[in-house]
Parts: sequence; structure tokens; C-alpha cells
Amino acid sequence: MIKNSGSVRLVSLDALRGFDMFWIIGGEHIMHALAETTQWPALIWMSAQLHHTVWNGCTFYDMIFPIFLFISGVSMPFSFQKKLMAANVTNPWELPVKVKREVYKSMIRRTMILIFLGLVVNGLLKFNGFGNTRFASVLGRIGIAWFFAGIIYLNNDLQKQLIWFFGILLGYWVVMVFIPVPGFGAGVLTMEGSLESYIDRLFLPGRLHSKVHDPEGILSTIPAIATGLLGVFTGTFMKNQRYFPLKKVYFLLLAAVVLIVTGLLWDMYFAINKRLWTSSFVLFVGGWSIAFFALFYLIIDVLGWKKWSFPFLLIGMNSIVIYMAVEGVVNFATTADFIFGGLIEFTTEPVSVLLKAVSVVIIELVFLYFLYRNKLFLKV
Repeated sequence: MIKNSGSVRLVSLDALRGFDMFWIIGGEHIMHALAETTQWPALIWMSAQLHHTVWNGCTFYDMIFPIFLFISGVSMPFSFQKKLMAANVTNPWELPVKVKREVYKSMIRRTMILIFLGLVVNGLLKFNGFGNTRFASVLGRIGIAWFFAGIIYLNNDLQKQLIWFFGILLGYWVVMVFIPVPGFGAGVLTMEGSLESYIDRLFLPGRLHSKVHDPEGILSTIPAIATGLLGVFTGTFMKNQRYFPLKKVYFLLLAAVVLIVTGLLWDMYFAINKRLWTSSFVLFVGGWSIAFFALFYLIIDVLGWKKWSFPFLLIGMNSIVIYMAVEGVVNFATTADFIFGGLIEFTTEPVSVLLKAVSVVIIELVFLYFLYRNKLFLKV
């Protein structure tokens, strides 16, 4: 952990954020190519995990987005620490109204920036017309869910936060299962027949991701707030000084198992589904998010094995920059081909495909290292 001015920065959190983002910026292509090249069963299984499920179910690739949102929740109790110290209070809900107003302004600004960046990723600046622009986005959902999780955190003690958490999950299950959709009825959890999709078709402007449905739609953003709250609970627990680090790992793993099992049990009645961000999905992936965090915390912050994680730290400390870059702002593949293309031509498929994937990630890491050395970080 890095300590500075009374605040604590978990190195493992940045590393986990980088690990999570690594698969989006090129790790998935490396794994697919490795599986194709070696034909090893373990790598073939891992390659299969790097595809989204068509509808119900969950793969590792389905977890990447919620893990990132979970991490933003974990960071929240630490990011407010200076405000608490300056106001001489222990809990965020004890902050003076004047201080809270400043915090709200900062949170609104961050949310609006993320919504705008999400629109840019979706092609806003191509000016293809209102109807051809997709307004829902990954970054937009992160901003909105983080914002409302923060509002709950700032204004409620832990008991009330838990009531909000379970209320969101149970309330979402009730409306999704029992409110009828015209032409389909109640509880039809298909892409076209679900209440979430119906609301998107009615109220979400512009283009939907899947014509009749958007995975970052309006209604399914509500349970995403619960994903952010799971991160808040984890961050609050990590700030607690009553437990030794190793004991924290035990409790985190225990919580992870309980959430995963509960999610699997609820799956029998309310299917685990990333596109609908179902309540069972929140619990199941929330459990895995805590498990991954516990593992990274144990290895990096408790045992002190940090050097191996440096590439992930480069990614995690500038995650928004690299996400925006790989989503179309920068063509790393062209640069990689210019530098490594001549050497790669001496190989044949599938080895050449693997080398191309590796070369792109190398260029991305060099870019991130340049930003790191020059202390250039995008703070949103």
C-alpha cells in the first residue's frame, strides 16, 4: 500500500484494474491466438471464456465490465478520506452540508465527463445524426451507477446502505418478473420481451445496440448501482483497522463464496444475465470481483510481490486513456505493423497472428509507460 497525507492507496486495486482492462486492450487476442497455436485444452477453455455469452449465463469476459465498476466503488471510501479528515469527522454521512455540496459538484462533473466520453466512443463526433447515435455506453453506465452509489454512501450509514443494496436487487427482480410487457406478458426475460428492452425502445433515444435491446439501457443501470455499492462495502471494510491484512483476505474470500453461491441459487429463478444485469448476476459477479481483489491484495499488498504487476499498473493508472485509445482514437495496430510487420512476415499462421497480437500490446504498454514516466494521468 502507498500512504500519503493520511490516505491509503491500494497498489493491488490499480493492478486489478489494469488486469481487468488488459483483456479489452489486446489480451483476449493473445489468448485466442495462443489457443489456436498450441491447441492446449486449458488455453482453449480460457479462449472460450473471452467471449460474451449470447444471453443467459456468464463467462469471464462478461465479468470485465462489472469488475471495473466494482473497483470504482472500492476506491470511493479512500477518495473521500481527505474530506473526512479536513472536516474532522469519521463517516461520510457526517460531513457538513457545505462540504457535501462540493463533493456533489465534483461527482456530477465526473459523471458528465464519463457520459460524454462514452458518447465519443460510440461515434458522437462522426455527426451521423441523432437517430444513428447510440446514447447508452459502458462509460456512461459506470458514471451513472458510480454517482448514485456515491449518493447512497454519502447520506446513509452502513445499515441503510445495505437496505438500499438489497432493496435495489429485490425491487429489480420484482419489476422484471411481475410487470407485463405489451405483446409478451410478465416475466418474459428474452432480448425482445423483457421489460428492460421494452423501456429502452420507449424512452432511450438514438440507436439501440441490438435494435430491440441495449445492454447498457435505462432500467438495467439501476442494479448496476448495487455493483458499485458492493465495491463501496469492500472499500469500507478495507479501511477498517481492526483486522490484520491476512484476516481481511479470509473475510473477503468468505464473502465471495457466499455471494457466488447465492447468485447461483437465485439463477434458478432469475437467470444470471449480463445484458439484463440481473440481480443474480450482480451477486455472482460481485463474488468473483471480491475474490479477484482478495487474491491481488494478498499477493501484492500483503506478501509484497509487486514487480510482476508493473504492466498491469501501467494500464490501471491510465485506464480511461487506454480504453478511449483502443476504442478508436489511436490505431495501435498500424504502429505495431510498421515496427514489427517485417519480422512477423517471416512467420506463418497461426504464429503470425499471435505475434501481431503481442506486438499491439507491446506498443500500447510503451505508450502507457511514456505517460507514466512523464506523470501524465487522466483523472476523471
